Amino acid sequence: MGISWVQILVVAVLLILLFGRGRISSLMGDVARGITSFRQGLREGTDDAASEDGSGQTIEGDAVTKSEEDK
Repeated sequence: MGISWVQILVVAVLLILLFGRGRISSLMGDVARGITSFRQGLREGTDDAASEDGSGQTIEGDAVTKSEEDK
């Protein structure tokens, strides 16, 4: 037993009546700006990780720990 479209419609109408269209649209704008900012942060994080290596390429091969390097 799930949520029907009638229940979703009633909740949407109640939200519009309680908060008004202006406040809901500004809230959705804030959510959209937050999502955009989050995505830009993810892109910058991957760009920073690539630039730390200097080459921007992945390294292929087996992982070697410090104790294995000393041998």
